[in-house]
Amino acid sequence: MFNILVVDDEPLICKGLSSLLASSGLEIDRIYTANSGFEALDCIRMEDVDLLVTDIQMGAMSGIELMQHAKLAKPWVQTIIISAHETFQYAQMAVRLGAKDYLIKPLNSEHFLDSVRSVLLKMDKPSPELATFMAGIGESFRLEEPLPEYSKLLNTLIQEPSSVLGEEETLRKLDELKLRGPFFSVIKIKLPLPEENKVQKYTSRDRELLRYAALNIAKELLDQEWSTVAFYSPEEEITVIIQWDEKNYEESATGQINRLDVLGRSLHINIHKYLHLNAVIGISQILKGLSFMDVLNRQAAKAIQWNKEHSDHFVFYYGDFNWSSYAADPSPEDIYTHSNLIVQKAKAYIDENYAQKGLTIHEVAKKNHVSPNYLSYLFKKNTGHNLWEYVIKLRMEESREMILSTDLRRYEIAERVGYESPEHFSKIFKKYYGISPSELKK
Repeated sequence: MFNILVVDDEPLICKGLSSLLASSGLEIDRIYTANSGFEALDCIRMEDVDLLVTDIQMGAMSGIELMQHAKLAKPWVQTIIISAHETFQYAQMAVRLGAKDYLIKPLNSEHFLDSVRSVLLKMDKPSPELATFMAGIGESFRLEEPLPEYSKLLNTLIQEPSSVLGEEETLRKLDELKLRGPFFSVIKIKLPLPEENKVQKYTSRDRELLRYAALNIAKELLDQEWSTVAFYSPEEEITVIIQWDEKNYEESATGQINRLDVLGRSLHINIHKYLHLNAVIGISQILKGLSFMDVLNRQAAKAIQWNKEHSDHFVFYYGDFNWSSYAADPSPEDIYTHSNLIVQKAKAYIDENYAQKGLTIHEVAKKNHVSPNYLSYLFKKNTGHNLWEYVIKLRMEESREMILSTDLRRYEIAERVGYESPEHFSKIFKKYYGISPSELKK
């Protein structure tokens, strides 16, 4: 059973689509509605949402922005965009961000339900090719190394690019792979495959099968919306080179890094889902030019090493760690001190700005110069509750005090604690305290 969130700034459209979904016979458990991007984002943070159906033009936060924030909060949430305008630029951006469909208003009921049905059917299943492979694990079949004629070249490229880029023949092969950039990033995937552990012993055949399966899962995700090359690297790692041309790099570097963060978390989630392994993902920064491939490779490898210090975290972005502050690799004490400082600064920023409309985890992370994923992890680890729970706690405590000690109206209180509408405020308040603001006032 799936949960669906319908978002449109026209309440009648939300109501109509909800009724249509409720009577569709699809495997739907709950249908949530929201009339703004910020209201929808609260719902995604607080509820188990599988599919987001959102209008693209909604005032303060567009459907595209909502989709970006939703992916940062929960990478597995799928999206269908609806729009009153057949704007190519919007459609292109939506698809690039992973939208499963782009539908034009007025919606045809049958086409809308077909789109939702298609997304739900694919949501819990791998592709036919991957499903066939997964069913065949343990049976006898031939494994083919990915890009066998190029693997050696690609591994040389990420270790010593100067030895590759000076030769005409190797440049021709890189051109065949369409590695033209000019912007690049490297992602490394490390599978926890010791030869022996307390639970399970992996034979060489097991290790080969699982690495091959992980590569297929990665390709399944990457081929949807990225321009990439994936290959085996030494020490049983999988390396992925991601590239952007000038046109596709039009978003800010921060926006692209957030997308890489979402990709890294999606890789971890899907490998765990299908292989029951906690893969560690290392993500480099983004640099311009193939000549920096060795730098990007070292960054991704170094990011993975942080799993030794944060063994309960699995996706690491190189830029989250201030490497230049240390002459050598930081000690556990250095890491503990730095982590505490990040959380303290985040709490101080939230304490000062929790009543700000449109406050997002992305904004708090940006102020701390770390990714939203890493900040969320540190905040939960250090405080025991997640970052947005802390924002809601401050908002609810402040609003409760105002209800009990002032004559302010509901819309005035909602305004003062950062909510766009009194209805949305009341919904959050009742979920938090179990009674509505008016019931508390009585």
